[in-house]
Amino acid sequence: MGTSNEKDLKIYIYENRLKTFDSWPFDEDCKCTPENMAKAGFIHTPSDNSPDTAMCFFCLKELEGWEPDDDPQQEHITHSSSCHFINLKKKVEELTMEEFLRLQKERHKIVMRKSCKEAVSKFEEAAKLRRAGITKTAMGEE
Repeated sequence: MGTSNEKDLKIYIYENRLKTFDSWPFDEDCKCTPENMAKAGFIHTPSDNSPDTAMCFFCLKELEGWEPDDDPQQEHITHSSSCHFINLKKKVEELTMEEFLRLQKERHKIVMRKSCKEAVSKFEEAAKLRRAGITKTAMGEE
């Protein structure tokens, strides 16, 4: 099993998701504490422009602009109601091997779809730039 696969499997565990929230801007007296965020399946994925970005490790839905009264569980359901993780009826640790493998299969489908969309977007952008270059050449604008 490769390193990325091990990392993918470890993120199913609450404590491992919780560790990603070491620089989370909301702490006490909030609904969106690191603990509640991790329980709802989120990992902290900050950027320079958006220190409060969190992404569901499963459905890959990213949310930012969190407010102290935002309930992570409810926000996740509202923005990604078809997420298999948020709709689990039991804890990951209680899943049978068959249930877990089915869940992991769904996650791989989501990851592959996202990867393909990103590849198509990059290709389309490159084609657009190439088309513009050809048009410039054809118009004698070099």
